[in-house]
Amino acid sequence: MTTRSKAIVLLSGGLDSCVCLAEAARDRDLAVLHVNYGQRTEQRELSAFHAVADHYHVGERLVADISYLERIGGSSLIDTAVSVETGLPNEGVVPSTYVPFRNAHILAVGVSWAEVIGARELWIGAVAEDGSGYPDCTAEFYEAFGAAVAAGTKPDTSIVIRTPLLNLDKEKIVRRGHELAAPLHLTWSCYVDGEAACGACESCQLRLRGFERAGFEDPITYR
Repeated sequence: MTTRSKAIVLLSGGLDSCVCLAEAARDRDLAVLHVNYGQRTEQRELSAFHAVADHYHVGERLVADISYLERIGGSSLIDTAVSVETGLPNEGVVPSTYVPFRNAHILAVGVSWAEVIGARELWIGAVAEDGSGYPDCTAEFYEAFGAAVAAGTKPDTSIVIRTPLLNLDKEKIVRRGHELAAPLHLTWSCYVDGEAACGACESCQLRLRGFERAGFEDPITYR
């Protein structure tokens, strides 16, 4: 009988992180991490996090607060004085929704927790499609961060960062979610609104396009 390794999945409550969790749930023992970094829709995302975790019966959960990023600023996701762009992202242009070095902060929390609870893997639903504008959503970033983890943890610690969705677009992510029976109806992706998705922000547009191209109806409520 083989022993299942423990994996921490970074679960924002969004589409990508839900499908990432569905992938890990196939053959890993799970713990889930949610991070409040001062985002506009944090309460809705937190609700989605718990709903998805409940769906997979994950008991080991950590909700961490790094809302100091809100005080640092520099992003429309955390500064309500700056408007969130609408429409699909322009390739090669860093959008205002980029939170400076956010994923490094989130991964650092995950690595610390992994060392404590003995998790050997840290799964994140990063997507290179988003990486056209987000420099912390690229293969190069995760490779470099993995090297930092190896250098900066105890000698007997081995933590691997997994990015199973990195080279998928939203259409393929939606299709994979349906193949895995992931509870996509419980997820939330909108950057702006926590009641009904705006349908106009970059995240909503990418999500809607993914569902349309995959041939499925998006199950969440839009304005």
